[in-house]
Amino acid sequence: MSLRTPEPGAALVTGAARGIGAAVALALAEAGHRVAVLDRDAGVRDTADRLRDLGAETHALVADVSDAGQVGEAVAEAEAALGPTEVLANVAGVLRTGPILELADEDWAACLATNASGVWHVGRAVGHRMYARGRGSIVTVASNSAAVPRVGMAAYAASKAAAVMITRGLGLELAPAVRCNVVCPGSTDTPMQRALWPDPDDGAGAAGMITGSLDSYRLGIPLGRIADPADVADAVLFLAGDASRHITLQTLTVDGGATLGA
Repeated sequence: MSLRTPEPGAALVTGAARGIGAAVALALAEAGHRVAVLDRDAGVRDTADRLRDLGAETHALVADVSDAGQVGEAVAEAEAALGPTEVLANVAGVLRTGPILELADEDWAACLATNASGVWHVGRAVGHRMYARGRGSIVTVASNSAAVPRVGMAAYAASKAAAVMITRGLGLELAPAVRCNVVCPGSTDTPMQRALWPDPDDGAGAAGMITGSLDSYRLGIPLGRIADPADVADAVLFLAGDASRHITLQTLTVDGGATLGA
């Protein structure tokens, strides 16, 4: 087996209906994993169909990560269908933007429910099983905003910072059986990112991310491009697999240098 690819086994990817989650599911499938894909959006079944077209063994789960009961049932169903989960990728996330003084309480609660409690619920449900078996790798996709404040993104940033610390806590408590790491993307070409642009269908919306904004205290991107979902998926694949077997409790930032290594 190449040390550059994860050992094939069963994987579970949350937030897999589109964007980074779908890209992570694809990367894991291409590496030989059986992949359970989970999302509260029924469009996750389309992701499963794409994986099947590639010859991968997969199973689609429609569930809300903010609901511990649904998570428990989904994890049990995934393992019944594909076998013991060797890799968990926590990718499910929502974005609610607005100034702290104006953001609705419902938006704050939504960020915490999915981005933080979702990692808590899925991490515990899968972590129990991995720990009992003595093996596993958990990777959470957070955000570079977890380390650097952004104007109008406090709720999102706070929830992603919580996701980072939940994952590190799991890594400490589940060692040495289970490794737990974090990938923090910056601006990435996903539907969530494009929803922030004046015209979601116009790729020119990335220009503002690349050049930055003095008005919002936001630096540009030194590498001169926003990420593709596959860029983030490659980082998840590395941390999930044997090439990173001595890495745990760490954060890998994939943002083209936008946060200057912070």
